[in-house]
Amino acid sequence: MCQYSAEDGFANDWHLVHLGCRAQGGAGLVMLEASAVVPEGRISSSDLGIWKDQHIPALERIASFIHSQGARAGIQLAHAGRKASVTAPFRGERLLTAEEGAWTPVAPSPISFSPRRAMPRALDRPGIDAIVAAFAQAAHRALTAGFDLVEIHAAHGYLLHEFFSPLANQRTDAYGGSLENRIRLALQVVDAVRSEWPEHLPLSVRISATDWAEGGWTIDDSVELARALRGRGVDIIDVSSGGMVPDAKVPVAPGYQVPFAARIRAEAGIPTIAVGMITEPTQANAIIEGGQADFVLLAREMLRDPYWPLHAEAALSEPASWPQQYLRAAPPYSPARSPVEQPTGSLTAARL
Repeated sequence: MCQYSAEDGFANDWHLVHLGCRAQGGAGLVMLEASAVVPEGRISSSDLGIWKDQHIPALERIASFIHSQGARAGIQLAHAGRKASVTAPFRGERLLTAEEGAWTPVAPSPISFSPRRAMPRALDRPGIDAIVAAFAQAAHRALTAGFDLVEIHAAHGYLLHEFFSPLANQRTDAYGGSLENRIRLALQVVDAVRSEWPEHLPLSVRISATDWAEGGWTIDDSVELARALRGRGVDIIDVSSGGMVPDAKVPVAPGYQVPFAARIRAEAGIPTIAVGMITEPTQANAIIEGGQADFVLLAREMLRDPYWPLHAEAALSEPASWPQQYLRAAPPYSPARSPVEQPTGSLTAARL
C-alpha cells in the first residue's frame, strides 16, 4: 500500500514503523509498496524509490527489522507509466504543477488515463531499453538491501499493464498489436530482473487479471501471460484486477478476485497469490485449504489491524506467537515469539 510519504524516493522512519509493525503483528511476508525504478516512474513525487544506490541503506534497515521479527521482506519494483506525476490521494490526487516538479509521463501510446490526467509521451525503443535496464538495476539494489522476494508490478494501469491492454496500447511496432507483442516488454523486464535476482529467491509478478472493460485485457489473456512468465523463471503470480480505465465496472464483493487466482493456478500451472477484500481469517484459510491460491496478501485490512495475523491465529484456535515485549497483554495460552535466525531465502520457511 503506497504511503506517499517519501522525499526523493527515500524511505524514512514512517516506513520503518509502518512496515515493522506488520512484522511484529505476525505477518509471514511484509511487502513494501510500489517502488519506482526511475524518478519519472513514480505515481507522485512522494513515492518510494529504488532508482539509485543511495536508497539502499534505508531500505536495508527496514528489511533487517522485518527479519528480526521472523518475517520475510518483499518489495515491488514499479513504473507508473501514464498514471504518473500526480499528487498523493490525500492531497487531492491532481496533476502536479511545474512549481511542484511535474514531469511528462511515458506510456506505450499517447493516450491519457482520463481527461484529468496528463497526456503521456509514447516510448521509443531507446526509452524502452532504458526502462528494462532500470528494472534490472533496481533488482540488484533490492538484493543488496537484503530483500527475500521482489515483485514486478504489472497491474493497476501502470506501465507494464498499459502495454498489455489494447485500451492503452495502439502501437504498430514489435510492442503492439498481437498478444505476443503486447507482453514483450514484461518478458524482457522479467529476463532482466532474473539476470540480477538469484534463482533461489522467489520472483513474483503482480497482474490485473482483467480490465473490467470491453476491448481490454481479459482473464484469458492473463492465463497466457502466466504461462509465458512461468517459462521465464517467475515463481508466483499476484492476481489483482482493474486500474486500466477510470470507468471500469468492477463487481466488488468479498473475495471477488479469488476466482482469477484459482483459474491461473489451475490452467497456467503456477502458484498464485489471492488479494482483494479478504478480511476474515476463515475466509483466508478457506482460500488456501481449497486450493484456490497458494498465498493470501492483505492490504487495507492490515492497515486497519496491524496485528491481524495474531488475531487470525486465535480465531482459528491456533496458538498466537506474540512478541515477548507484549506478552502481558496477550491471551494466557499465547507463547512468546522465539528468537529467529536470519532467513535463508526460501519462502517455504516463512510463517505463512
